[in-house]
Amino acid sequence: MTVSQYLKEWTEDPVRNVLAGMVGTFALIPEVIAFSYAAGVAPAVGLYASFVISVAIAITGGRPGMISGAAGSVALVAADLVHGHGFDYLLLATLLAGAIQVLFGLFKLQNMMRFVSREVATGFVNALAILIFSAQIPQMVNVSWQTYALIALGLAIVYLLPRFTTRIPSPLICIIVLTGLTMAYPMPVHVVADLGPLPTGLPSFVLPHVPFTLETFKIVLPYAFAMAMVGVLESLMTAGVVDEMTDTHSNKRMECTGLGISNILVGLFGGMAGCGMIGQTVGNLRYGGRGRLSTFTAGAFLLLLLVVLHNFVAQVPVAALVAIMIMVSISTFSWSSLRDLVRHPRLSSTVMLVTVIVVVLTHDLAAGVACGVLLSGLFFSFQVMQLLQVNSSLSPDGQTRTYYVQGQLFFASTTLLTDAIDFQDAAPHVVLDLSAAHLWDISAADALEKLVSRLQTRGKTVHIIHADERAARLLKALGHDTLLDDTQPA
Repeated sequence: MTVSQYLKEWTEDPVRNVLAGMVGTFALIPEVIAFSYAAGVAPAVGLYASFVISVAIAITGGRPGMISGAAGSVALVAADLVHGHGFDYLLLATLLAGAIQVLFGLFKLQNMMRFVSREVATGFVNALAILIFSAQIPQMVNVSWQTYALIALGLAIVYLLPRFTTRIPSPLICIIVLTGLTMAYPMPVHVVADLGPLPTGLPSFVLPHVPFTLETFKIVLPYAFAMAMVGVLESLMTAGVVDEMTDTHSNKRMECTGLGISNILVGLFGGMAGCGMIGQTVGNLRYGGRGRLSTFTAGAFLLLLLVVLHNFVAQVPVAALVAIMIMVSISTFSWSSLRDLVRHPRLSSTVMLVTVIVVVLTHDLAAGVACGVLLSGLFFSFQVMQLLQVNSSLSPDGQTRTYYVQGQLFFASTTLLTDAIDFQDAAPHVVLDLSAAHLWDISAADALEKLVSRLQTRGKTVHIIHADERAARLLKALGHDTLLDDTQPA
């Protein structure tokens, strides 16, 4: 990335980016507080962490316009560590997770995201939309009628105001109007202060007070690794969604490294590790937040609200935040995927549905994506396996049976090759023509050697012809390169 490009990402359309980032701040607050409780830490821990992450990753990250904070599956991973060993162990895990993510980026391991298929990415997005909406349900149960009225008014403002003007993001107007209304006319509705105590000061530099022994690292390292992997996965998946929505490209390696640096800083200021947040990011993009300034504003404005406008934030009705998050969930969901369920191949639709179901049931994005990637790999292997064809012909004198192998030979297709060989055939000579075949793994080479051995035990001579260079290397690795003595290069 050039210096001019980096500066452009900071300076392009500053007013719209600042306003969009402010909307992102209000969308951050309820989710961060909720996940702080899920992780077993005070709301201040998650809120301070979100401030540090947003500001740091705006500078160091590789995906402009993406909002990151202390929420998501990272918080769920951290919960067991906090409950079992205490908050200081979480701080150490956060520092280690950040270091792992830096290494992840330096060694270009972000390329593993290429194995995430489109179906898995769609399932990821749809599951997040469902989780975002379901997270609002507790705020709509056993509440006063005024709460429902405020949610309806908030949704009307969010969806109708853009028809008249888009200069100011409608969610920001929603928050101001509903807060002013409830302050002018007190009514029995929940406000942000009811979600938990809010911090009022600046974050301070801290170090984890734990014994730095081998036993401590044995406890912390598995959690740190899990937090790092889940964080990278969520951030890169969110970055991919932003790339698609904006028709731009992001630097995934820089994003991994930037996330790691941000989480190290978070750990040093008493916070828990975080990652990209797709709901808040979609809301940011929806209102024009495409640059680094919107990400920076989301964090800086959060601190401003907590320190300077603490009393105002405490009085924001939860109904306003619920209305915004409902809008975000609707915008996040890929509605075209419902139509694609009947249009796309059944296996592809199955991968998407399984990803959604696993994420929704477990609230674990990593588990859902892992299941989706595994199914994608299995279905792909199944489809490629079926492409293998084996035909045969007998020489005019009846002495030589030639098998023509076409397709990909790997662990899943070797059985098809073996089943196509007639071991009872009377021809004393057998030729295996691999000119249209490719060997991909040791399993295929081993199956080929066993097939030749079975034919030879029946007194037949076997010739392998037109094997490619890769087949020769694999057979040599198994010590069976003598099978290729009669090979004629293609």
